[in-house]
Amino acid sequence: MATVLVASNRGPVSYTLGEDGELDARRGGGGLVSGLSAIDSQDSLWVCAALGEGDREAVRRGVAEPGVRMLDIAPDVYADAYNGIANSVLWFLHHHLYDIPREPVFDAEFRRRWEAYRAYNRAFAEALAAEADEGAAVLVQDYHLSLVPWMLRELRPDLKIGHFTHTPWVSSEYLRMVPDDIVEELLWGMLGADELGFHTWGWASLFIGCCSQRDDATGMSQGVWPSGDPWYGVTYRRYGVGKGRTRVRAFPLGVDGEELRALAYRPEVDERVALLREEVGDRRTIVRVDRTELSKNILRGLLAYRELLTVHPEWRDRVVHLASAYPSRQDLESYRAYTASVAELAEEINAEFGTPEWTPVLVSVEDDFTRSLAAYRIADVALVNPVRDGMNLVAKEIPVVSEEGCALVLSTGAGAHRELGQDAITVNPFDVSQTAEALHTALSMPAAERADRTKRLAAAATALPPQRWFLDQLEALRGS
Repeated sequence: MATVLVASNRGPVSYTLGEDGELDARRGGGGLVSGLSAIDSQDSLWVCAALGEGDREAVRRGVAEPGVRMLDIAPDVYADAYNGIANSVLWFLHHHLYDIPREPVFDAEFRRRWEAYRAYNRAFAEALAAEADEGAAVLVQDYHLSLVPWMLRELRPDLKIGHFTHTPWVSSEYLRMVPDDIVEELLWGMLGADELGFHTWGWASLFIGCCSQRDDATGMSQGVWPSGDPWYGVTYRRYGVGKGRTRVRAFPLGVDGEELRALAYRPEVDERVALLREEVGDRRTIVRVDRTELSKNILRGLLAYRELLTVHPEWRDRVVHLASAYPSRQDLESYRAYTASVAELAEEINAEFGTPEWTPVLVSVEDDFTRSLAAYRIADVALVNPVRDGMNLVAKEIPVVSEEGCALVLSTGAGAHRELGQDAITVNPFDVSQTAEALHTALSMPAAERADRTKRLAAAATALPPQRWFLDQLEALRGS
């Protein structure tokens, strides 16, 4: 039994099954792993899904990392819940990504997949209910588990339940596309939590807006924590349950500067820095690091770079675009097509402007964290232009490890823009011409100004590191 529980689709460890039948465990990273390290591991438990055959075999053999419980959900149920609903419906809703003339289509197949999503969430709720001490704090993570809070509330009303959404939240207008009963189930699922967290007040306010239009949301309230931070409450009345209230708050996740710098200045990263400098020569660098995720807007970023070279030919042979574009969700056709389009456009730019001595775009399609850190260090300009993003930690990471200081070109669609916008060069993510001019401005920025901006960006980026981010939510939940 545990007094603090975390629930997420992906856990802190994964297993691979070797040809000899041996299981190899690999620890993961990220804000949650770092955040959970701030509390006593003997009192905590992480509940996650078994994602691959190695994980499932570990569950079957009873191999368990201390403080981790993996759920072996039936593969077909998991596939329908994860790819069929979480990534193909909820992700597209929250990021406003649908091609409206064609999608979405809410038909019998959607309903079948929603049943799987419900079953997947139910498995988590039941595991959490079974593992939690009386009055324990449970922090549920992200859109994969939107239904868990209310399911868990019904099973264990004694628990303190929080839910954090790492993506944006859908607008009420966009949500109207979804069938009414599904909207009701989704919102009630979230309202089962005592505390709801989002990266920004912009995303939190959209959730409140979705609730405020409901007849069973009887009122809104607001208050201030002792720290001075505000919170907002959604008061509701539900048949058979009575009256309740869910508090909504913003917790903008930052980066651990000390840990990131230690990673970025390891010998293996030094070697990659040397190799990249050899490729780049004495040219300036524009760096982006993203998964080929539809919301990251990589294609418009490449189009802006092409327009920069067209409108400002003085930058030809004087700049290189280091683009790390790691394939993402390649089991979905729309993502495969997008990844292919990124590679094709990069090739077109190189064919149009390249010379035997100069390759304008250097694209990496490998998930290579060492190369990414090396690119961070030599960045003169960081390009982060998502159409819609919950936070975007890349915008925070690059200024922290940049050697000479970098100018940040940042779109208003990034959650990080609220914190970093004052010292970034702001762009509309859809305006390719404006982004091209922003790249020109960034490349032309005096070194002293670039260094000063980078210092302020790094300070803002590290203001709420993962451990503090996690503990703030835990303290808010326990005080609710």
